[in-house]
Amino acid sequence: MDLSVVIVSYNVRYFLEQALLSVERAVRGLEVEVWVVDNHSADGSVELVRERFPWVRLIANHHNPGFSVANNQAIRQSSGRYVLLLNPDTVVEEDTFRRCFDFMEAHPAAGGLGVRMIDGTGRFLPESKRGLPTPWVAFTKAFGLARLFPRSRRFNHYHLGYLPQNETHAVEVLSGAYMWMRRKTLDEVGLLDEAFFMYGEDIDLSYRILLGGYQNYYLPTTTIIHYKGESTRRGSLNYVRVFYQAMIIFARKHYAGSQARALVWLMQAAIYVRAALTLLANAWKHLRYPVLDATGIYLGLRVLKSVWANYHFGNPNYFAEHLNYLHLPAYTLLWVGCIFLGGGYDRPAEGGRLLRSMGVGTLLLFAVYGLLPEALRPSRALLLLGAAWAGAWTLSLRSLLHLFRFGNLRWGVPSDQRLLVVGSNAEAERSLQLLQRAGARRNYLGRIVPPGDDAGEQSIGRAEQLHKLVHLYRAEEIIFCSANLSNEAIQRWMSSIGPELQYRILPEASASIIGSQRSDQRGTLYTIDVKYRIDDPANRRAKWLLDKGLALLLLLLSPFLSWFLPSAGRRATAALRVLAGHQHWVGYAAADPQPSVLPRLKTGVFHPGSGTSVSDAETLQHLDFLYARDYRLADDWRIFWRGLWEKESSKA
Repeated sequence: MDLSVVIVSYNVRYFLEQALLSVERAVRGLEVEVWVVDNHSADGSVELVRERFPWVRLIANHHNPGFSVANNQAIRQSSGRYVLLLNPDTVVEEDTFRRCFDFMEAHPAAGGLGVRMIDGTGRFLPESKRGLPTPWVAFTKAFGLARLFPRSRRFNHYHLGYLPQNETHAVEVLSGAYMWMRRKTLDEVGLLDEAFFMYGEDIDLSYRILLGGYQNYYLPTTTIIHYKGESTRRGSLNYVRVFYQAMIIFARKHYAGSQARALVWLMQAAIYVRAALTLLANAWKHLRYPVLDATGIYLGLRVLKSVWANYHFGNPNYFAEHLNYLHLPAYTLLWVGCIFLGGGYDRPAEGGRLLRSMGVGTLLLFAVYGLLPEALRPSRALLLLGAAWAGAWTLSLRSLLHLFRFGNLRWGVPSDQRLLVVGSNAEAERSLQLLQRAGARRNYLGRIVPPGDDAGEQSIGRAEQLHKLVHLYRAEEIIFCSANLSNEAIQRWMSSIGPELQYRILPEASASIIGSQRSDQRGTLYTIDVKYRIDDPANRRAKWLLDKGLALLLLLLSPFLSWFLPSAGRRATAALRVLAGHQHWVGYAAADPQPSVLPRLKTGVFHPGSGTSVSDAETLQHLDFLYARDYRLADDWRIFWRGLWEKESSKA
């Protein structure tokens, strides 16, 4: 046996499908066994492997023992002369395995090998080649010096940024996403250290390979896509904690004395520093619009007050001083609060939503103003001028921020993505049907004929002209049909065209279109990006309010409802669970765990099929999809009312 490929999977069914399809192409010409170790996924990954890839050797764990344990399970049972640890969120080229095999055969001193990796936008991933995290290297990584000086030998040894990405190099650390290792080396240095649950195990094993007298290499002559779909989202507090705790385990294991203490101290300090920076960054990300809105509105109101007092009353001190500390802050908070409740901060680029929220806030202000005593009503004209200023300021602020970021002022203009499809006519039609089924709107520009295919009808050019066609049609998104294209060609186009476009891949005979646009976040975009209305924060808030309101109302009326409402006692118990936040009134029909492709919801007392005769799983799953995609608050009320009168609730 030449090679044993080991893939550990956890709730990444759609990525796993594409990875196995690419592996199936890459094994040709070699004697290869492929192992998939599933760590108790809830998304049907096990069933997928059994049904579509019967040639894969499957280990289905009944719990999640972690990355290291799962890899070791398969390695111990495998028999290949070489072992490849491969992430499920990767796509390998057709010649990747052959090139790696030939390199290792020609370099007997090589114990491990990594390859060039790009993300879902075609960007080179610097973790393709890494250095050991000595105290100085860890310091430059943890405190941002490596990012500030990416090509510096002194400050970016962690990613070996001073080594060209297109040249073969001896390196210190391989990426766990693609670790090709010699079986003889593993027999000597040992398998993955199971003290590492996630992160750090690749650094530890790479270091032990070096200590064993072998060399690790970086090979750029073949490229893989790594969507980076880890279970911990990068940029989150949990990622900071897990990653740097893994570095502490590594330091205590491999360093001694002052060097170990220094590295542990640095990692502990990094946890607090990076956690604080993460909190600040997340806070600014969510609060920048409200803070800037409130600051501009309040300062503008103070200027307007002085101008109006001087212009209309001829006295700059006409208004009482308490106006600055009572009325104006109240006006500001009410306008900002209405923007928040109206969803204006969830989608700041929607001018219509912003103006509607400002209008509601102004009407509320005038209503409250009319109820106040005469002594607390300073000026209706000032209130009207303030409303005009608040609207002008919030619109201008968004225009300026959009101009600074994108270089244009078309921030409020919604438009569908301009899409090209590269593939045969049949595959292009299939991709458009999948888009339609998913409810994903696109401005379809046309089909690009793949290499070796007849142009036929309904095409706008050939793949050889793809770069020109992208610019000519101002395309924003490309779907590659892998049934008609090699993975090598897809990756070459992604890298050469660049990250300005969005790239998706339609795997052969798959019902999913896969892509990921952020390399610094969890790769959760398993299928084409459906816009689920249930995920709109404004709709989430409305759903929460409706849940609590209906629960309180039901509890208040329960003594009377018991006379004619079926199972009134059970409804009251359900209302208590909803009020406590353990359930929604309306959730998905699918039993827990929920389908991983839908936005998460708590279990529901009722579901979209409640009060109907529908019971088959496929129809209920489709109802769940439609409920999440097309959600309206009225849907919850309708389903609640329909389910309320059932003699037995289908979900309790």
